[in-house]
Amino acid sequence: MTKKAYIITGIGIVVGLIAGYLYYQQIGCESGTCAITSKPLNSTLYGGLMGGLLFNLFVTSSKKKQQE
Repeated sequence: MTKKAYIITGIGIVVGLIAGYLYYQQIGCESGTCAITSKPLNSTLYGGLMGGLLFNLFVTSSKKKQQE
């Protein structure tokens, strides 16, 4: 991975962490039976994971550039 790829993925993780916490704060699960949204840590970490994966889709591979 290039430095640009790490930066894009890192930005996605930060955006996901913020979105995960905001989801917990605004919507959340008050009963405590929801595995992900019942605790702020779980929701925040899950959001970070999803954000990193989502933003990683926009990283172009160096193999694709070499083949063209």
